[in-house]
Amino acid sequence: METRYQYETSPRKLEPDIRKEKKKQNIKVVKDLPKQDVKLSKEQKRKHRKATLLVIAIFAVLFTISYRNTQINEKFNEIQTLRTELSSLQKENEQLQVTIENSLNLSNIEKQAKEKLGMQKLTNKQTVYVSLPKKDYIESATEKVEISDSNEGNWFQKFVDKIFNR
Repeated sequence: METRYQYETSPRKLEPDIRKEKKKQNIKVVKDLPKQDVKLSKEQKRKHRKATLLVIAIFAVLFTISYRNTQINEKFNEIQTLRTELSSLQKENEQLQVTIENSLNLSNIEKQAKEKLGMQKLTNKQTVYVSLPKKDYIESATEKVEISDSNEGNWFQKFVDKIFNR
């Protein structure tokens, strides 16, 4: 029995294996054989065409499925981007509604009228009371009523009328 443990520090040299060399010598490659003309029968040609057509059909089906999946993915991504855009627009819309509601607060309107326009509240001296006779102010249908958008008064007067609902 041969021991393979080596006591030295240098690597050992491997001896060639004789069995492997014998196997290599038995295999001979013949390159110069003439190719034989193999004639295929009609049935073999038909089977070959069927197999080729089947492979082409399978490839076409797989290509179609792959193409449809890419289109579905593109549409899905488009839907996702539209949804995120919609949600951001809804948030912005809600914020604008809150801003509008805050700006329509009467105290805010009064504050802006005082600060920006220099308006003041009416005093008792400026208040004029009008006594009206107690008759019916509804006009009959035979009379013609004309409502005109006249530009009488300035913009300041219109603003004050709108604020105090006159």
